[in-house]
Amino acid sequence: MAVAAAGGGGGGGRAQRSGWLEVLVRERWHKVLANLGGEALVLSGEERPDGAAHNGLGGDGATCRGAEGGGGPAAVRTAFTDPPEQVPEAVSNKKRCVKVLKQEMGGLGISIKGGKENKMPILISKIFKGLAADQTQALYVGDAILAVNGTDLRDATHDEAVQALKRAGKEVLLEVKYMREATPYVKKGSPVSEIGWETPPPESPRLGCASADPLSQLSLSIHRDKKTIPLKMCYVTRNMTVSDPENRLIEVHSPDAKHTVVLRSKDSATAQAWFNAIHSSVNELIPRVIAEVRDQLGKAGIAGSREIRHLGWLAEKVPGDNEKHWKPVLVVLTEKDLLIYESMPRMKEAWFSPLHTYPLLATRLVHSGPGKGSPQSGFDLSFATRTGTRQGIETHLFRTETSRDLSLWTRNVVQGCHNSAELITEITTSCTYKSQECRLTIHYEHGFSLTTEPHDGAFSKTIAQYPYEKLKMSSDDGIRMLYLDFGGKDGEIQLDLHSCPKPIVFIIHSFLSAKITRLGLVA
Repeated sequence: MAVAAAGGGGGGGRAQRSGWLEVLVRERWHKVLANLGGEALVLSGEERPDGAAHNGLGGDGATCRGAEGGGGPAAVRTAFTDPPEQVPEAVSNKKRCVKVLKQEMGGLGISIKGGKENKMPILISKIFKGLAADQTQALYVGDAILAVNGTDLRDATHDEAVQALKRAGKEVLLEVKYMREATPYVKKGSPVSEIGWETPPPESPRLGCASADPLSQLSLSIHRDKKTIPLKMCYVTRNMTVSDPENRLIEVHSPDAKHTVVLRSKDSATAQAWFNAIHSSVNELIPRVIAEVRDQLGKAGIAGSREIRHLGWLAEKVPGDNEKHWKPVLVVLTEKDLLIYESMPRMKEAWFSPLHTYPLLATRLVHSGPGKGSPQSGFDLSFATRTGTRQGIETHLFRTETSRDLSLWTRNVVQGCHNSAELITEITTSCTYKSQECRLTIHYEHGFSLTTEPHDGAFSKTIAQYPYEKLKMSSDDGIRMLYLDFGGKDGEIQLDLHSCPKPIVFIIHSFLSAKITRLGLVA
């Protein structure tokens, strides 16, 4: 395994790594040369003796497993998914004109092979489902592109064809002819050419912005049997989707959570070194991502919050008996909430609709460290959160990839709870006390106060006030009753909160914890 510390490749001086790995394609392992720059992982196929070029206009990345975990990405049409026998006979060897309207995201949505230098026509080798070419329902893998908007491509090199397609504008008229006999060439290629990272990757969180050249969204730089995986907001993990008894695998999940590249190293130590390098590159990009998301969202904020304090991928334990069943989730901490997304939001509006929203004020960290019963307790670095909700207590168990990640996340969660307490300062809820409708107010500085509900314009009256130091014990029935024992002649105060008391119980805990930490009474 060769390791180089040279700069370049857009890495901004970050260390690079290069060497041979194996990639899982169609349930088989294939040797690839991996080059890690600061912002991308490049996989290159072994040199082919026949000198065939396998260039593409598609996503400049790689994937081995689609969203369904099957043998190839479900979002791409290739000569394997669309064999020649499925192409209508009436189409074969006849010229056709097909109008394609480029999309703002995804361009034409095709990959091409061939060219004058390969003594082959320009052939469509992949069509990305749902994008412009696929929407015409009139183009096929194996179509030769004879002309683009009147520009003849029959004697064009591959690069000339690429440039013609880039210059074609929004409305593209393709003159094509299906060549059944070219199918073997379209199929041929290194394993790298058969893997895809095919959906337009969110290379910048500013995903609502149009590029001056829409095709650039799919990265049009041409490489020979080479796939580039932009690392921004990828999830790099181990032991997630593929069994790894030898501890030699590395998984790279796409930001949209649809694709996964599985890499295998020669031994466990080398795999760990590769993982550390890729993981570090991804982490170094997070501050930039946060800044870009802030710019994208502007004053609108994120799901009711004003700013992002931290974000990143975690593995979340799926409820059930299967100890190994984890799933990737994107977790975002704002100044007052913990948000969970299934994938990196592509558009601005998606930031406003997380899968789960939990107020940090009603959330607490309840476990941190190696998972119980883990066969590799030193590596299974997990932490759990519990949130008091009106439906009861919701618990989430998360797993980080490194001890540094574990420390960072747990610190951010705890500090987030305390900062939220100081920010929100006070909460009030209606309740019933001794058959009287009242309001319970809990203030970060002043403690507890119980007041009557004002009626007919009258002012509310204070029934009782207690500072935090008077609280001896609190408890609840998990249904609607809250019990607060302040000692003294009144003893325990029983309050009917009309709904599950868990949010209030957790908020009391957060206020107390924040005050104790502020006073320096805990390390």
